[in-house]
This record gives sequence, structure tokens and C-alpha cells, in this order.
Amino acid sequence: MALFDIFKKDSTRHAVLSAGHVVSDSSRCVQCGICSYNCPISIDVRAHVWRGEAVIHSDCLTCGECVARCPRGVLRFKQTDLFEKRGA
Repeated sequence: MALFDIFKKDSTRHAVLSAGHVVSDSSRCVQCGICSYNCPISIDVRAHVWRGEAVIHSDCLTCGECVARCPRGVLRFKQTDLFEKRGA
């Protein structure tokens, strides 16, 4: 049964990535820019963190490179409802 548990964890991870976005704890960020440097789409993640905003960008792949590369652990994924109203 351990073999099937491996696939279960991967499918859970995929669900979080497909229905989420990157959020930050901006008070811990030192503006090193490593997150933006490692983004394959060249999104300025650092600017989003500086403004205290979630990275909601139409080109974002939710690949997790910015989250994985942050040396201070400032970034994380947050699962969201894709159909929620924003700004209303």
C-alpha cells in the first residue's frame, strides 16, 4: 500500500498548485530578489512581496521556484477558490 500513498501525495500537491497562489510574510522579507531571479516567467515576485500582495499574475505557472528558493521561507502557497470575487 505504500506505493499508492506516493501517488496520493502527488495528486494532493497538484490540487494545491492548480487552485492557489503565492502569498508572503512581508515583514520577514529582506528584498534580496532571489524569488524574482528564479522565476522562469520573470514575474517581479519581490515587488508583490514589498507591497504585501499575493502573486496573482495571469502568467504565473505556480511552479514553486520562488517558494523553494526563498532563503528566509517568506513565501508559501495558499489554496484559494478560483471563482471567488475579487475587489468587490
